[in-house]
Amino acid sequence: MRKRGAKSGPIWALGAMSGTSLDGVDAAMILTDGHEVMEFGPHAYRPYARPEQDAIRAALGRWPDDPGVAEAAEVVETAHAELMSRFSGAALAGFHGQTLAHDPRGRGTHQCGDGALLAEVLGLPVVWDFRSADVRFGGQGAPLAPFYHFALARHIGATAPIAFLNLGGVGNVTWIDPTAAAPEVPGALLAFDTGPANAPVNDLIRARLGGELDEGGALALQGRVDQAALDRFLAHAFFHRIPPKSLDRNDFHALLAEVAPLSTEDAAATLTAAAAAAVARGAEHFPAPVTRLLVTGGGRHNRAMMAELTRRMNCTVLPVEEAGLNGDMLEAQAFAFLAVRVARGLPTSCPGTTGVPAAVGGGQISRPEGEE
Repeated sequence: MRKRGAKSGPIWALGAMSGTSLDGVDAAMILTDGHEVMEFGPHAYRPYARPEQDAIRAALGRWPDDPGVAEAAEVVETAHAELMSRFSGAALAGFHGQTLAHDPRGRGTHQCGDGALLAEVLGLPVVWDFRSADVRFGGQGAPLAPFYHFALARHIGATAPIAFLNLGGVGNVTWIDPTAAAPEVPGALLAFDTGPANAPVNDLIRARLGGELDEGGALALQGRVDQAALDRFLAHAFFHRIPPKSLDRNDFHALLAEVAPLSTEDAAATLTAAAAAAVARGAEHFPAPVTRLLVTGGGRHNRAMMAELTRRMNCTVLPVEEAGLNGDMLEAQAFAFLAVRVARGLPTSCPGTTGVPAAVGGGQISRPEGEE
């Protein structure tokens, strides 16, 4: 391992992600130079307790200094500090924070959590606030994992167009030409949010049954899809917009009203089909067909979701584990990778990923007191 302050060559980086599913915090280490992934390191997960989830949920849609935001930020900071403190050997850390509001063409984007505070707790430089610069320069600020997806496509030896689909609270997809010289090269990447993924189903289960998710898609597999509700969903203006494009977790909250008259099983089936149909609609924008769609995020554990994707996509649909990757930790790894890129002055988004006019390096770096 190189010394902690190495400016070039591979270093160990720690990344953490708290996603829109609000289930908990993932943290993972990778060995990377910001271009390639050399090795995957240890990883861990810290779930949010129900009161912690409630505090974050109460702040969704809110902006800095709004009521409840400070309480949510304290939950996020505490959970991250507890989890990330378990790791050793990292040269720096990437901290995404928790997205509470995302309105790139309006008020901007808001991820709560103080990276400077985390730097003091961890005794490490912490890269954070990854999205604001992209939004400030006219981008959507999301998705940000595509540059890491490009590195992974190279890592697994892909030679033809391939796509990574992340099914978290919101779905996002990255189309990749792995033969391109770099991720920011025109034509190398196209990335965008596909639509709602797990969030509506999770909210349905929480409201009706007091649970957190449709485990394995068991309820959806028992239900029938309401085609009329699905057709109304696909008529939403979002699906007619040319990517790149992004969503807030609650942009499709009206979906729950659409399925309100249905049984829980039918509602779960309809919401699950909606997520898959949104992906298939998004694939119409791919610059070239893909042979493989590699699925990451919690949605890949949902058998109904994977079956719907397989039925609707004209390619092989596989969980990323089939390619030797860790779908539970991929997003956390992405922010470790992006942290190294930020520290080395490399771009983290480009026109093909967020719609920003030119390649941009986002993020700010906070260092522990006394460290230059």
